[in-house]
Amino acid sequence: TSRCGEDTKAEWVDGEVLMPPPANLQHVDLAGFLLIIVRLFATQRGLGMAYGPELQVRFSALRRRRVPDLLFVSAERTHILKATEVEGAPDLIVEIVSPDSPARDWREKYLEYEAAGVREYWVVDPMSRRFEGYALDVEGRYARIEEKAGVVSSTVLTGFSLKPAWLWQEPLPNPLVLLKELGVL
Repeated sequence: TSRCGEDTKAEWVDGEVLMPPPANLQHVDLAGFLLIIVRLFATQRGLGMAYGPELQVRFSALRRRRVPDLLFVSAERTHILKATEVEGAPDLIVEIVSPDSPARDWREKYLEYEAAGVREYWVVDPMSRRFEGYALDVEGRYARIEEKAGVVSSTVLTGFSLKPAWLWQEPLPNPLVLLKELGVL
């Protein structure tokens, strides 16, 4: 059995270590862009904290450790934040689909995050220019968050709306302009 150093991005699923390939530039740009706008929005509104792909999430009941591209933990639930990981379901997880991972992000993680109680799950697929958000319903099942007038409104980040068209612009929009549009600046 080999060990991964703490700087190695790896996931643990049913006793197997999964090492994703290096992310491409578009993936890194989208992840950084989303982290900036979600983190600043959440911080300014006192809603909680967002983190990038450096933190591992431990779903002990599912025997899973995942490293999402972005996660958000609400201010009321900061007790799940530990020194080196998140212990339990964050309120929001965002995954950016890589060329090698469509089935994993669209199906496997969708089912895992639903079962773990992640209140909202966003899937960003740059290859197909597709964005979908899902929120847990009263039965604990994911229901798609409907896009209205080109906007998807978060059920977890009160007052936060995302225009999927932002994600496909080249270059990506200026986060400060978007935060102003969202009424944070």
